[in-house]
Amino acid sequence: MDDEYDVVVVGGGAAGLAGALALARARRSVLVVDAGAPRNAPADRVHNYLGREGTPPAELTATGRAEVTGHGGHVVDGRVEAVTRDGDDFVVDVDGDRRVRARRLLVTTGLVDELPQVPGLAPRWGRDVLHCPYCHGWEVRDRRVGVLATGPLAVHQALLWRQWSPHVVFLAHEGPAPDAEQAERLAARGIGVVPGAVSGVTVAEDRLTGVTLASGAEVPLDALVVATAMTARSALLESLGLVPQDVEMSGHVIGRRIAADATGATDVAGVWVAGNVTDVSAQVIRAAGAGLTAGAAINADLVEEDTRRAVAARRRQREEMFTEAAWEERYRSRASMWSGRPNPQLVAEVAGTTPGRALDVGSGEGADAVWLAEQGWQVTGVDISATALERAAAHARAAGAQVADRIEFTHADLLSWSPPVGAYDLVSAQFMQLPPEPRREMFARLAEAVAPGGRLLIVGHDPGDTHVGGHRAHYPEMMFTAEQVAADLDPQRFEVLVTQSRPRSAVHDGREVVIHDAVLVARRR
Repeated sequence: MDDEYDVVVVGGGAAGLAGALALARARRSVLVVDAGAPRNAPADRVHNYLGREGTPPAELTATGRAEVTGHGGHVVDGRVEAVTRDGDDFVVDVDGDRRVRARRLLVTTGLVDELPQVPGLAPRWGRDVLHCPYCHGWEVRDRRVGVLATGPLAVHQALLWRQWSPHVVFLAHEGPAPDAEQAERLAARGIGVVPGAVSGVTVAEDRLTGVTLASGAEVPLDALVVATAMTARSALLESLGLVPQDVEMSGHVIGRRIAADATGATDVAGVWVAGNVTDVSAQVIRAAGAGLTAGAAINADLVEEDTRRAVAARRRQREEMFTEAAWEERYRSRASMWSGRPNPQLVAEVAGTTPGRALDVGSGEGADAVWLAEQGWQVTGVDISATALERAAAHARAAGAQVADRIEFTHADLLSWSPPVGAYDLVSAQFMQLPPEPRREMFARLAEAVAPGGRLLIVGHDPGDTHVGGHRAHYPEMMFTAEQVAADLDPQRFEVLVTQSRPRSAVHDGREVVIHDAVLVARRR
């Protein structure tokens, strides 16, 4: 596999590039594969595109490509030979020698105009052989316009073109002859009916000058209007299980399209369409709008998928994050996990107090235990990670024999371990961020370990800091206030001395921020 993208866009016209631009601006990885066969290639100008009126099609495409690549998207010339499913993704074969993976597909392959089989007509297509008055009517206003009847909608077409020119003729050709009512309507608008089949197009100096009838007569014209059969380029979509549907106008089939909802989503999950492949009457500006709509819808769909995956990963992580194996992996993944300095709220509350017996809960690499021992406390440090305890013991030894002799490290899972009741003059739990119920159960066991006259010190991340980012935003339910902890203490047994949210400076993602520690201090009665 050469590359992986959020979205591969097949087709680099207005719809494809507009969709790709929306996706690139949404910070999606997107690849546009363009076969270079736009429907409007024969036309010299794009019309009815607000702000871009009269722009050459190639110039509009070049501008669109530059906008896509300028926002981090990729555009390549090539042909998508095949698309296959691989799980939830798609494998896209480009030119038979490059394969890319895509989470979503936007197909904007357009359509093919099937022209009437009249000699000399095809080379003039898009120049002076026309089909859409809104695309070309202004350019041939007040000129001699012939409407070639090849189907039951020819009278409607002639009446429509009459808005742009008073010099319209109806070429009966091989179409059904106008009935009495239609003939009256044509006559009322001054549209003459020319009987007989058209056998060819006459051209002089690279300009259409008229048509020749089978009778040999010539009809002078400046433009010839035809109705085309508009057939979606749908082979790629058909290979994915989509079936083209007939497009009808006034009960008559005028083309075939791939059906989609208002956002361009098809019946095949992960596949969107935009432009003429699904809307045969869409002009360039409408195709671009549809591409934008589809791009936005695809991004929204990917956001939902990203969120589902994130929720599943979060649930897995939450189930595993408190296990001994998980903590061992964290500690072994780096030389040190913590700063090596004691927690500031421990220092603030304990410095200068009379030392006694202390329990350091979740002692990690030993910074708090070493600091307490240096103040004269007899410390028991407890942690689930054997690696952390080995580092803590080494730090204690580095602090000197007198400090090391005052510390005993214990390997235990704090979710199930119970300290001896009433054994400590200080119980310190720094940032034991757990789900609410296990947290309350553990804090209750720690409270039981406080000796009469001793103090319970619990410090955690304040829930008001979820906006700071990092793990705080991912696990808000594991944050708590000092008041929440105090509410679970028996007031007959504990006197609450401090419930505060204390600010301090920290660095997150390379920037200095202010965070808050929830601090509870309670004395055992």
